[in-house]
Amino acid sequence: MSASSTRSVSSRQASLGPVYAALFLQVLINAGTYLAGKRAMEELPPLTVVLWRFLLSAAVFCLLLLFTPGPKLPPRSEWRRVLMLGLLAGPINQVLFFFGLSRSTAAHAALLYALTPLGVYLLSLARGHERPSSRATAGILTALVGVVVLLLGRGLASASGSLVGDLLILAAVSAWVVYTTEGKPFAATHGPVRSTAWSMVTAALLLVPVMPFALDPARTFAVSRPALGSIVYLALLTSVVAYLIWYYALSKVPASRVAIFSNLQPAATALAAWLLLGESLHWALVLGGGLVILGVRLTQGAPVVPASPRGSGSLDEEASVAGQR
Repeated sequence: MSASSTRSVSSRQASLGPVYAALFLQVLINAGTYLAGKRAMEELPPLTVVLWRFLLSAAVFCLLLLFTPGPKLPPRSEWRRVLMLGLLAGPINQVLFFFGLSRSTAAHAALLYALTPLGVYLLSLARGHERPSSRATAGILTALVGVVVLLLGRGLASASGSLVGDLLILAAVSAWVVYTTEGKPFAATHGPVRSTAWSMVTAALLLVPVMPFALDPARTFAVSRPALGSIVYLALLTSVVAYLIWYYALSKVPASRVAIFSNLQPAATALAAWLLLGESLHWALVLGGGLVILGVRLTQGAPVVPASPRGSGSLDEEASVAGQR
């Protein structure tokens, strides 16, 4: 029985390979998000970039819903949750992020977003989705130290970023933490496509009242091709592909294990700058990147079980996932 159980656990762990592969792709996409956002805002105001991003991505998600079997609209019982997720994803997270990024640096933004796994883990503990785990805590903190080492080595200490910009980004990170934690049971119930589509279309609808004042089509279509390409990148790759992967992963594994992958983004950005921009590699990339990878590995290997039998279906789903580990 023990041997059979071991084989079953090993088989189920191997089945999560595609989930982690998808998360690595999401890391690569998000590594370019900071650069694309900065490039687009060289020629357009932050709110205009956000509006076009959500307008284009919402159109794509509407098409996806049209061709996805099952309900096209969320059940009435889920309308409040969809509204909350859309509010967190659009007007709160992305508006704060882009206004903060316009006043700060990509390096500062990457460092602040490295707090996401710790925030998700603590909120999951508070909500009773997970039990405290010394291994998970060690992994998250190890990865965070790796991110700090990496960014310090790339000159974070001398990077100029206003306090206001950093505070706006920190507020955006807080919204993303709640979005990730609350989105997990939603994705487990309705699937990644519908969950992502409903929340992102809602985000776009919530931004409609400001579109007449900030969409500015004439100015947008007059910008350079790199700026337009950056908006398309943000709309299709970041808002569609990366968000779908995020919810897909949340429907399969605990939120803290999904969030820890965000700590790989600074290392991926450094590698991309080396490959595409010819920037030199630094000792911090090896040390910091190694710590991040170690932290991710520790977190993925930590057992996760529900803290108590109380609560909604999200706890039952967590127990099911934990039973697969």
